[in-house]
Amino acid sequence: MAAPMAVNSGASLWGPLKELWETVDAAVLKRQPETVHLLDLQLKKHKPHFLSLFKNPPKSAEQREKVRKASTEGIAIQGQQGSRLVPEQLLTEAFILSDLFDIGELAALELLLAGEQQQPHFSGLTRGLVAVLLYWDGKLCVANSLRTLIQSRHGKTFTLDLSGELVALTTRFTDELMSQGLTKRILTLVSEISVTREFERLQRERGLGNEKHRKEVSDLIKECRQALADGLFSWTCQSPLTKEDTLALIGHLETVTAQADGSLDSVNLALVMALLYCLDVSFIEQGTEDREDLLQALPLLTERQYVSAVHSRLMDSQPWKLPGLQALCRLAWALSLRVLSQLPQGSALVEFTEADEALADQALLGDVFLFMKEGILGCEGFAQEEFYIRRLHSLITDFLALMPMKVKQLRNRADEDARLVHMSLQMDSELPSLLRKDLDHLMVLIGEFYNKDPFGLELGLEFWCPTESLQHTSLQGTYMGMALQRPPHKQVVLSKFVRQMGDLLPSTLYISYLRMLKGLANGPQCAHYCFSLLKTNGATHSDNIQGVSGSPVSWEHFFHSLMLYHENLRRDFPNPDSAHYRHPPLRGITQRELEGLTSFLQLLTTIITWSENARLALCEHPQWTPVVVMLGLLQCSVPPVLKAELLHSLAAFGKSPEIAASLWQSLEYTQILQTVRAPGQRQAAGIEVELNEIESSCEEYPLARAFCHLISTLVESSVPLNLGAGLRVPGFQPYLNFLRESVFLPFPTRAYRRPAEKWEVADSVLEVFHKLLRNYEPQPSDFIQETVELQGEQVPADKPPGHSIMFHLLNDSPMLALCLSLLEEGVRQLDTYAPFPGKKHLESAVLHCLCLLDLALQKEVVFMDLLRESQASLIVSPLEQLFQGVSPQTRRADHIINIARYLYHSSSNPEAAFQSAKILRRIANYPNIQIRLVGDFTHDQTVSEKLMAGFVECLDNEEAEEGTEKEDDLDQQKKVARIRHETQIHILNLLITSLELKAPNLALYLLGYEVKKPVSSTNLQDPGVLGCPRSCLHAILSLLQRGTEKRSGPVLTQEAPHLAELCYQVIYQLCACPDTSGPTMRYLRTSQDFLFSHLQHLPFVLPGNQIAALSQMSWLMKTAAIELRVTSLNRQRSHTQRLVSLLLDDQPHPQHAADGESGMEEETRSVSGFLHFDTVSKVRRKLLSVLDEIDFSQDMPELLQLDFFERTQIEQVISNCEHVNEQGHTVCNVKLLHRVLVAEVNALQGMAAIGQRPLLLEEVNSILQHVVERNRVRRSLTAKRHALQSWRSLVETLLTACPADLIPADDRQLIIRDFLLDLHDKVLSEDAAGELMPIVAGAVFTLTAQLSQSVLSEQQQGVGSETSSGFASIANSALHLILRKLLDFILCTGGGYQRLRAHLYGSLLYYLQIAQKPEEPDTLQSAGKAMWERLTAPEDGFSKLQRENLAIIESYGKALMEVVCRDACDGHEISRMLALAVLDRILSIDRQNQWLLYVCNSGYLRSLVESLRQDDVALQSLLAPQPPLLKPLYIYESKMALLTRVAKTGQGAVELLRCGLVAQLIECQVFDMLPDSDSHRVMRDPSGFIPTPMDRYRQILLPALRLLQVILTSTSINHQQGAAQVLQWLIVHADTIQSLLRCQELSIGALQELSLLTGIISKTALPGVLEMGGEVNSAALMEFQGHINRFQRLCLSLLGRLAGSERERLLKQAEISAPGDSAEQREEMEVAMLQVCANIMEYCQTLLLQSSPQAQFSICLFSPSSSEPAGRDGGRSDLSSSLPSVAHSRVPSLGLVLYLLKNSAAEFFQFHQCHRQSLGKLQNLDQLPPEELKELCQGLVSGPGGVEKISSIQRNLLAKRRLVQLINNRAKLLALCSYVIETSLFVLWRHLEYYLLHCTPTDPKDSLIPGASLFRSRLTDESFGGLQAGGGRGLGLSRVSQQDLDLLKGDMAAGFGEALQRKLLEVEGLYSQVRSRYTFIQALVRRIRGLLRQPKS
Repeated sequence: MAAPMAVNSGASLWGPLKELWETVDAAVLKRQPETVHLLDLQLKKHKPHFLSLFKNPPKSAEQREKVRKASTEGIAIQGQQGSRLVPEQLLTEAFILSDLFDIGELAALELLLAGEQQQPHFSGLTRGLVAVLLYWDGKLCVANSLRTLIQSRHGKTFTLDLSGELVALTTRFTDELMSQGLTKRILTLVSEISVTREFERLQRERGLGNEKHRKEVSDLIKECRQALADGLFSWTCQSPLTKEDTLALIGHLETVTAQADGSLDSVNLALVMALLYCLDVSFIEQGTEDREDLLQALPLLTERQYVSAVHSRLMDSQPWKLPGLQALCRLAWALSLRVLSQLPQGSALVEFTEADEALADQALLGDVFLFMKEGILGCEGFAQEEFYIRRLHSLITDFLALMPMKVKQLRNRADEDARLVHMSLQMDSELPSLLRKDLDHLMVLIGEFYNKDPFGLELGLEFWCPTESLQHTSLQGTYMGMALQRPPHKQVVLSKFVRQMGDLLPSTLYISYLRMLKGLANGPQCAHYCFSLLKTNGATHSDNIQGVSGSPVSWEHFFHSLMLYHENLRRDFPNPDSAHYRHPPLRGITQRELEGLTSFLQLLTTIITWSENARLALCEHPQWTPVVVMLGLLQCSVPPVLKAELLHSLAAFGKSPEIAASLWQSLEYTQILQTVRAPGQRQAAGIEVELNEIESSCEEYPLARAFCHLISTLVESSVPLNLGAGLRVPGFQPYLNFLRESVFLPFPTRAYRRPAEKWEVADSVLEVFHKLLRNYEPQPSDFIQETVELQGEQVPADKPPGHSIMFHLLNDSPMLALCLSLLEEGVRQLDTYAPFPGKKHLESAVLHCLCLLDLALQKEVVFMDLLRESQASLIVSPLEQLFQGVSPQTRRADHIINIARYLYHSSSNPEAAFQSAKILRRIANYPNIQIRLVGDFTHDQTVSEKLMAGFVECLDNEEAEEGTEKEDDLDQQKKVARIRHETQIHILNLLITSLELKAPNLALYLLGYEVKKPVSSTNLQDPGVLGCPRSCLHAILSLLQRGTEKRSGPVLTQEAPHLAELCYQVIYQLCACPDTSGPTMRYLRTSQDFLFSHLQHLPFVLPGNQIAALSQMSWLMKTAAIELRVTSLNRQRSHTQRLVSLLLDDQPHPQHAADGESGMEEETRSVSGFLHFDTVSKVRRKLLSVLDEIDFSQDMPELLQLDFFERTQIEQVISNCEHVNEQGHTVCNVKLLHRVLVAEVNALQGMAAIGQRPLLLEEVNSILQHVVERNRVRRSLTAKRHALQSWRSLVETLLTACPADLIPADDRQLIIRDFLLDLHDKVLSEDAAGELMPIVAGAVFTLTAQLSQSVLSEQQQGVGSETSSGFASIANSALHLILRKLLDFILCTGGGYQRLRAHLYGSLLYYLQIAQKPEEPDTLQSAGKAMWERLTAPEDGFSKLQRENLAIIESYGKALMEVVCRDACDGHEISRMLALAVLDRILSIDRQNQWLLYVCNSGYLRSLVESLRQDDVALQSLLAPQPPLLKPLYIYESKMALLTRVAKTGQGAVELLRCGLVAQLIECQVFDMLPDSDSHRVMRDPSGFIPTPMDRYRQILLPALRLLQVILTSTSINHQQGAAQVLQWLIVHADTIQSLLRCQELSIGALQELSLLTGIISKTALPGVLEMGGEVNSAALMEFQGHINRFQRLCLSLLGRLAGSERERLLKQAEISAPGDSAEQREEMEVAMLQVCANIMEYCQTLLLQSSPQAQFSICLFSPSSSEPAGRDGGRSDLSSSLPSVAHSRVPSLGLVLYLLKNSAAEFFQFHQCHRQSLGKLQNLDQLPPEELKELCQGLVSGPGGVEKISSIQRNLLAKRRLVQLINNRAKLLALCSYVIETSLFVLWRHLEYYLLHCTPTDPKDSLIPGASLFRSRLTDESFGGLQAGGGRGLGLSRVSQQDLDLLKGDMAAGFGEALQRKLLEVEGLYSQVRSRYTFIQALVRRIRGLLRQPKS
């Protein structure tokens, strides 16, 4: 070897061979498609292994050297780079292993390395021991592969139905092997390999571990030998061997010896059978189509040398080691020669064929039949192979058919011997010594052989030739049942043999003949024929020469004899009290008679077991009365063995329910078990005595076992309740007591001659208990103590037997203790892995124990509930608590551990493991026990490892199979596979249940998490890494991972769908639980790449089991959603990216080549490359194809069609039987329903009912089928809902939780479009199930929200803002399509589904938001554009889309309007809010006012308005300190928003007034419930979610104020009507409004209130409005005037506060109170304050204008004092802050207006500059430094460090949004400032004009009266009478002195100086002229200047 030697880490002696076997298995046995090609490759690769079978690679010095250096220089390992250093210890072991098996050193090293790798699969073994197992496992893989390949050949005996291609391949390959000497190699190996020799070698080198390891090694070695021998056997079955090979086989058989009991071992049996098939020519008789080809290939016919060689070899007189075997081979050869002699080709072989007689004689001399019985039938492997049985059958029947003379000789010989025996008996001489018993042996052989029929072949039928009289209708099946065809010759001969042997039967053959008949009666048809034979034998035929009563072998004879025995023995029936009872009387039954009777009873038992007709015919026979006679004999003193047989026969009779009922009564009557004590009787009699005195002393218990068997059979049909009535308390109790007290409890302490019998007794009695408990359902009546009358007194009645067993199991009773100790004993025995007598029965007894405990756990809940309700005086404890008790054997509480240890033996005892898993699963439901269990399980390290290994072994089992067939039609292997599968299901359910409980729990321990430390600290590893054992999690993952690397996907999902579903669920639960999530997700991500490898195979498609496929996908998708969320949070971008692209890409992926690893062979990759050529540009997105698999239609079961039952009642019964199962589905319990219905049918009385019974039962059946269908539909719907929910959560996670930049915006929109359209298409199809709609609606909502967000963010980034297709990546046409589907969906939900529509309205709102124009900066330049330009500007994308949207919405017409309006008016709160919002949105874009007209005309608007009154009560309750729910508030807000929207059009506002909106608001009392503003006393909601009462009040008041303001604005044309109504509202709620105007604490909320209030007041509280109010009497008028005056006064004083210095203080205060939000809040406050000032100034202006157009008659609102509020230096202000109480009553001075004017002018420039700066920043956003950007974003991002976390793109977007906000805010402030300036100038000018031109001053000595304001009012009109304030009329006209006026003029001239005038003109230049053409400021400034410059008059 020039190349450096590299080590295969998979071990060349194991890994590749395992792979070979898996390929062979898949191709030949599992018949998987596409495996022929792989098989071909494997066979080419492994041909040397087959040619040099079991040859090991030789040792070599070179290898030895290389291995020796591996610890220093390292050694290369295939598939890994570099070399690996190997520890010294490993090398030492490698050399030992190399010497031990005589294999090359490298191979030994490989085995050890593989052993190290596989160690976790074998708990408790070292790598060396594992290597030993792997060595032999590799050998076994080769042997198995060889055997399987040979079995797949085409040949003469059987066929596997494989494809021609495969058969050709294997035939070619095996022929080649055969030609290279395979036979001799196999024979050599079989004789060389022996378990004892191998064990000695291993023992020397310490190569054997614990018992389990020894068992596994010996099993592997045995299986290797067996597989080799079977391979040879299979070959000879199919094709003949060559001459040399045949002679070699004979040569090997010459040396074979038998085992201790005289039987062959199974390997030699296979070789013997191989030879028998070599010599077999019987197939010639079967006329198959390829018969000619087979004949050509048969060397017996074509090769003379072959015949001659075999003949001379078998004629050789040299004795073999086993003479019987030699005889068998000779007999087989003789028969073959006989067949050949009858063939035309046989004439050439006449010299050999003549020797057949001689050979047969030699065979008979060699006791061939005895050897066949003992040597072959005695071998336990014989009955497991169908073709052994068929070959032996043909051997026996050929002998009888082909050599009739030999048979005759045997019979004559037997007759002769019988005479000799008879004579010697007569003469009392010695029996002749050399009697041949050939016929005897032959009969016994036939009896034994046909007695067992494991495959149900019923081969014995060939011995029964149906005569005409037997043409019975019941015989179907074989050709026996066909009409009178002539049966084949062979059959005629065989049936003649059976009949003739029975004629004139010598007594010596009597028993053998009965035994033969018993064998031949085995099977339903055979039994019938045998019964008829015995019947006809007894009949006196006319041709019966003797004239005696008939044959001794007949029913007549048998039963007659029985009756005679009974007569005889009954006379001797002793008195029970006599002392002689124990000594049987002398006149009895001889041993020979006993044997005869036993044989007859066994024959009878066989026949009536199989044939029901025979059973009934015999039982009802009037003369024979078998049951009576047998029961009679049981009372006589006959040996227990005979009694046992009698009981067995009775049990067979008891199989028919009609016989069983009478049998119970007869049993009770004969007192076989004494249930009634006669008075004065000293001791018990009957079977109890026999058991305790006779059987115990003999140490054999046939009678006890038979009695248990009888009871077991009888309880199956029923237990009569009135058994023994009249003589004792009726019922089954005495029998149960006997079985429990006398049979079960003493069984461990009795002595047994045959050790196996101990377990047989236990098994038989436990079987009865199991059946009784299984049929018991606790009923309330069981817990009521009933009494019965017995001999005149009342005694308590017995409970049902099941109740009694339950009671014993739910108490610490001897029975429970014995069951538990039996379990402990059982598991201890199994742990030895050694065979012991009675093992099978021990296993069965253990199984019954486990079933009993399981049933008790299952029924205890109902049992204890009923017990509690009945208040009976029983005390019971729950079984799961009793399990916690201490075991007397071990002194530890280890009962549950013992139960769990059975899982460790699941390979040998699948049923016990299954029951154990079931019990553990039931116990797992109790959280308190779980914690203790974890402690018990982990207390002892070795036990803990063993238990874990047990669970893992059950889950790992590869033989498990999920079956769909019915239980009955399964063969044993399938049943076991099904049980293993169920065990896995139970273990997984146990894990699922436990994971829901708090830690520590069983699941965490079994799945390998920390139980002693915090769970989250677990560090999961691959098995074997860091000493981590293989846990259930590893087992589950390896189950799921099988096949993920192939194209077909995970194998488990197809092979065991339910199991896969549970596995995925466990994984999901681990990922979802906070404690386990971290470690699990880490492990799955890093070690397993679990999710990616599974998600790439979605969707799973299972044609037969859609429900399971959906559930599997659901759990997987839910797990994926968690993974995406977690990786996104942890910023593991690459992981997230991989999954996202896997799920969403529509580009084809390169097929499954995992990163950097070429998983597939070259060829398959090139194939897949060829399949995906470049023309395939798009594939379906993974998530869409998953959605395709969810079928939205659901076929509902038809309505029940009933003839007899009442439908409503049946529905009621069905709903009563419903319960919620473990998966959370509501299903109907079909079994319970069946019981209820059948009980109902049984309760019917009368003849009519009996006649109708079959029809009734048929209807019951149809109801049950209907219910099963209903359950299926429910399960199906639940699965679909679950799958859709998971799909939705995965989609939502992808779109919301993953970083946005993983999916580019344009892709994102297309993905969402695809999802939306697909979802809608599915949900809008005709037959979509309504149950799925809500989930779809939810998904649609999220998707639309994401779409809207995506489009908006794309626009903000300014990409493609003006493209032609639309203004986003998604085309307008797609958007329209989405809108249409959405509206269709809304309409198709019709009347119901209101909550569902809430989602759809939300979606619609999001959708409509797309076409909403984003906020644009107000650049103040708009006036530059001419009106015409604006009108002719091209339509932008937004308004185009909006127009098209509206067109689509209107195309739906009234139907849509109706649905939305109806939802807006009543129904669920959220739907109402959203429907209102939708209406609002549509009204806002509906330029044609179609919707508005509909809403107004259809009465919905009136309904909405009128509902405000009902809202009033709910809103009032909201103002309590702790409000109930905020729902009413939200609905009110939505309603007001909609009404406000309606009021924005003149038409709408008028309509609202007509509907009486203001009248409704006037009646609302909630506005008067102003809470205390002192917010410190109020309990604040800690979360900040529930607003304070004051805030809640504002939330109610502000919408109302806004609405009123909008109405006032909209109705400006017929303004007066609206204004009058609103004024009325103001006046009704005047107190509240005045207190609001006086508000002390001016927070932002208060300022917003004031800005709205002052706005309304300025438009309504005017003198002119009152006249509009219609007929108002003068008193009311006066009152109204008063209110209006008060409003006016309060407004003016408010102006004083806000224009004065309080303003600065408020702004500062706002900054201090909320520093975080200060910037925005300050801006809002500035706007609100300016707005209030503007409103009040407007009010003043309106008042002035309304009072009179000319100044001289105008009223005065400000006093002629020019004192201003103190300046900004913070000095005291003379107006606002000194004495608020005075300030309110004072009249403000004109100085205030001037001050306001100055301030506004100054602020205007500040705002203007700020506006310009922000505009500049916005235009050069990209050039801004990062710090500034961060500062801009600060207000919009919550949380500390929030700005740091967001990406730069988002940062830019936020900064842009903030700048637009700032610019627009400043623009608003500028507008307000300019307005305040203009109104102030006007007010100032009006007042100055009056004071300086028209006012007459008074006498100076009456000048300023302190405390009262100087206020002068000119009354021009009566109606202004109420407008006087403060001083009232009494001040007169003369209060203003000249001095005041002069002072005013001087001050004003100083205040209104040049600077101010310049500023004002500049304001006009900068702002007003841009906004409008009129120059107002200039004119006013000029006038005021003129006034102030006037000379003094």
